[in-house]
Amino acid sequence: MKKYLLTLLLALAAFGPAEAARKPRRTDKTVAAQNDSLRRVTQLQAARIDSLLDLLDVPRSTAAEHRPTAAAGRPLSPEERAADSVAELRLRLQPKRIASLPDIDSVAVLDTLDSGHEALYVILYANNTWKYVRNRAIAKDATIFEKYWDTKTLFPYKDFDYKAFPAAVVIDLVDSTNGYHSPYRPATIRSRYGPRRGRPHQGVDLPLKTGDPVYAAFSGRVRISEYNRGGYGNLVIIRHDNGLETYYGHLSERLVEPNQWVEAGQVIGLGGSTGRSTGPHLHFETRYYGQSFDPERLIDFKSGTLSRETFLLKRSYFSIYSHAGQDFEDEIANEEQDKKEKAAREAMKYHRIRKGDTLGALARRYGTTVKNICRLNGIKSTTTLRIGRTLRVR
Repeated sequence: MKKYLLTLLLALAAFGPAEAARKPRRTDKTVAAQNDSLRRVTQLQAARIDSLLDLLDVPRSTAAEHRPTAAAGRPLSPEERAADSVAELRLRLQPKRIASLPDIDSVAVLDTLDSGHEALYVILYANNTWKYVRNRAIAKDATIFEKYWDTKTLFPYKDFDYKAFPAAVVIDLVDSTNGYHSPYRPATIRSRYGPRRGRPHQGVDLPLKTGDPVYAAFSGRVRISEYNRGGYGNLVIIRHDNGLETYYGHLSERLVEPNQWVEAGQVIGLGGSTGRSTGPHLHFETRYYGQSFDPERLIDFKSGTLSRETFLLKRSYFSIYSHAGQDFEDEIANEEQDKKEKAAREAMKYHRIRKGDTLGALARRYGTTVKNICRLNGIKSTTTLRIGRTLRVR
């Protein structure tokens, strides 16, 4: 135990215990906003930088000039504080590659320690690692899990006024107490977000094998864990304390229950092909106030990394189709069309012309007709066949 405590003390010293011990300031505005959890998050984020889109246009040189220094010896003006906030925000909004956390299910918890701050405690793991964890009983955004909270209804936001939604909001994805884990191991996306052949697709599809583990992308509370008859099959929806919700569909098995708290990297289900699905895959969605947006704005699925620590979510990113759930009839039609096109590509055959080849001989050899070979290659039956030329024969 002494070894783990020594490791922890060194890490706390490097992190800066003063920061961890500093209690968040509460203002009258913050207290007044607690009646509406999701709206409260949006309002606080918008107020944090005033008019978001306008402030982001402040020149970088202006922000750098007003950055405070220890030698200043005077309080910062509102203009200086605003410029410094914008400079800090720009840094957090810049693209980064944030690696996926280790799988926490495979590591035993050794001990839990007091951090010196009532909202945080420290977990020691058996592999000699540690991390800060928020005390969810007094988490500052606890009401995020009260308003529009429904463990049975897929879409509980019917009373929300979307006309009042701001042009953009800032969403903190990770910090020292909230990590990230790829929802599935690095994989090539089988079907991307957005319209395909005129049909909407509200998430991304990641190919997997039935029984493969599926992970919580961020820490949060399970809102839905049930078999969805609308097409998702076994579905888990997790709401995170920044207001985001992530969807995990077509699972063969669900390993979490509604209202259960889960940490990033925790296995929440096993991959499968339940519901309206043409084969094993994970259907993964990201939503805010129920509105879907492209998960690839957050995650590079091919590498499994998170693309940034703070995300500027613009209203224009929302899908025009996303007021309800995914139409899996359209998804199946897309998948079936993909299979037909793939089969057609695999059925194609080509022949490199050799000395003595004729169109009639090629037609007999490949079970087709001279007319069909000419159509596929845009030639005539009288065309001279040049040795070395490649013809499509099927």
